[in-house]
Amino acid sequence: MIAEDSSVILNLTKKILEIQNFTIVSAKNGAEVLTILAKQPVDIILMDLNMPVMDGLTCAKAVRANADPAINALPIIAITGNAKNYTKEEMAQNGITEFVPKPLDFDVLVSVIKKYI
Repeated sequence: MIAEDSSVILNLTKKILEIQNFTIVSAKNGAEVLTILAKQPVDIILMDLNMPVMDGLTCAKAVRANADPAINALPIIAITGNAKNYTKEEMAQNGITEFVPKPLDFDVLVSVIKKYI
């Protein structure tokens, strides 16, 4: 799953990952992520930290608080242009497994995804 409010980044990331034979589900904010997770299984969440309605850190905390172990143990990869605003400890405390900075290096992104699934 990709959670990203920028259509340009979402579409480009989706196309790159589909070329790698990943099936993509997308969400525009953290609230949509939680709705999708309640309806269908996913293997990993790529999530922008700065989104409207519900930001990525709040969403990550909600995912980790979910009673279903298939959901609360999902790898959550933050994709953000503001990584310098957060320490690795803050990200980990909020449920982020790892982060990839923007602008995205798609080779790095694919490598990180493959590390977890």
